[in-house]
Amino acid sequence: MSKTIKILCFALLIQTAAFAKDYTLTSPDKKITVKISVGKNITWSVWKDQEILLNPSAMSMVLKDGKNPGIVPVVSKTVSKSVNQTIVSIIPVRNKLIPEVYNELKLLMKGNYGLEFRAYNDGVAYRFVTELGPQPIEVNYEEVTFNFNENCRIYLPKENNPELQSHYEADFKPMKLEEIPAEQYGYLPLYVATPAGTKMVITEADLHDYPNLFLYGTGTKTLTGRFPKVILEATPKPNSDRAEIIVKKADYHAKTTGNRTFPWRTIIISPSDKGLLENEMVYKLAKPNILTSTEWIKPGKVAWDWWNDNNIYGVNFKAGINTETYKYYVDFAAAYGLEYIILDEGWSRTTTDLLAPNPQLNIEELVKYATAKKVGVILWALWKPLDQHMDAILDQYVKWGVKGVKVDFMARADQYMVNFYERAAQETAKRKLLIDFHGAYKPVGLNRQYPNVINYEGVKGMENNKWEETITPVHNTTLPFTRMVAGPMDYTPGAMLNSNKDEFHISMTSPMSRGTRAHQASMYVLYDGPLQMFCDNPSNYLREPVYTHYIARFPTVWDKTIALEGKISEYAVVARKNGNNWYIGGMTNWDARGFDIPLTFLEGKKYKIEILKDGINAGKHAADYQLISKEVIAGETLHIDMAAGGGYTAILTPIG
Repeated sequence: MSKTIKILCFALLIQTAAFAKDYTLTSPDKKITVKISVGKNITWSVWKDQEILLNPSAMSMVLKDGKNPGIVPVVSKTVSKSVNQTIVSIIPVRNKLIPEVYNELKLLMKGNYGLEFRAYNDGVAYRFVTELGPQPIEVNYEEVTFNFNENCRIYLPKENNPELQSHYEADFKPMKLEEIPAEQYGYLPLYVATPAGTKMVITEADLHDYPNLFLYGTGTKTLTGRFPKVILEATPKPNSDRAEIIVKKADYHAKTTGNRTFPWRTIIISPSDKGLLENEMVYKLAKPNILTSTEWIKPGKVAWDWWNDNNIYGVNFKAGINTETYKYYVDFAAAYGLEYIILDEGWSRTTTDLLAPNPQLNIEELVKYATAKKVGVILWALWKPLDQHMDAILDQYVKWGVKGVKVDFMARADQYMVNFYERAAQETAKRKLLIDFHGAYKPVGLNRQYPNVINYEGVKGMENNKWEETITPVHNTTLPFTRMVAGPMDYTPGAMLNSNKDEFHISMTSPMSRGTRAHQASMYVLYDGPLQMFCDNPSNYLREPVYTHYIARFPTVWDKTIALEGKISEYAVVARKNGNNWYIGGMTNWDARGFDIPLTFLEGKKYKIEILKDGINAGKHAADYQLISKEVIAGETLHIDMAAGGGYTAILTPIG
């Protein structure tokens, strides 16, 4: 480059900086402020009250055709608006009525693109919008940065796959931003806490025809984004029905239409951990429901076979993947009011042939038997065969009369996989089938657009007890403030064989949990999941009918959620309402603790309260619990006590 050109470029940068313009957006309650600076690039900064959360952080895109939104931007128009309305949730995960209150600023740029910024009372978000025509564009790069003001504490779900392929089933371990090396990355949602105590969760929403975002460390206070590239060619891994070897990738991460909105990049903000238990930012940012008929979508509880290895006993037939065994599951579900049973991997002729059952299983007979007892049947499906033969497989499921699909082992987060999720949601909805995504990335709001998307895994949950020791009460009290902030999670609770800290052992056929029985029960109130599993052996549940009847009474959707107590990796307590009843759930880590909870949220005057708590001997026998029934009056204080690794639940029914 000649000296003259260098001087001209430098002069241009100086001139651009001189004409940089700032725009300010505040939340409706004036507590959160976003400053957008438009100069040689576009940055946003975020404050909560007087605390700087995010220093100027750049955003831009590089397209193959040379159009680069966010680079040397020129604002042509600004549009502001304020919204104060209520979302009515069709399948209410936390609340039936969700306040949607925000201020929005749109910056329309020369070059047919724009940026939309929103400030809510509980977070901020931005996204790119392009109007480049209907022809395809290739996105080679999107600049996503989070330049934090402090060396914050984070819970990074560490990953190491170089292709950014993931089951989203990592541990959440606390560390500092500056401790994350440059090539270490994690997936979203990502929990961040400032030294002053403000809590943030970074995630994304309204993800369509675009890959998932991953965040990399830099050894500094800054995190940077990367995306999985488009896969052009892949071959099956030898001796595997589900793993693939990537042969060829594109140099872009998305090929999409030029007229579109891109995903929201959002920072959820709360003054405390407790506030994260109520947040519904991802749902608020998602596309609204597009289904004209939704009355057929029935959330509920499921008797699940895989975790307990069909290890039923006390019966006069050989237990296994056969018609007699699943009729036993149906009888159990019917007796306890569970809405569904699931037939997991092994029910089909092979894992790749999903159009016929194995020879020991008569699907038509089983579905007919279940239908007569008002129990629905859900079938497992490996994602690749479903992707290849979706119409034929789903049409066969409808012909059999099943109610839903558990699709599994996607373990990818690229653009093609995102589109598979949406296509699967759309095609199952056409046929009035539920869909539960396993081996899945985190929720991004698809369950609002397609309410038949009834749950997601994307969590290191109960299944891991079958082969490792990582699912502890510490882990369980971390999830509500990390993974669950993004949306519902199919953790699959309900273990009946429970252990204290040093008693746990691994078993594939008779698995157990760590923590008390009351700790397991609390998950039915604490953990969001419109489709909620009973993971254990029906024979174990049938041996304890009092306990089983109690946990079977918990709903899986909620009219209202109130966070009562919460601290990441330590404890969580919530109150939830369904109909006229209230439910309380609490869990703790390996520390015993107690709380005094004022019952000020109760609307009625007097309630019958049925409490399930840790038994007096839970410290020696983790399955020990106590049931207490009494009356309480609205406004009085309820004392909650939990043993080490323990839990607490209560059902409150109005009297009179």
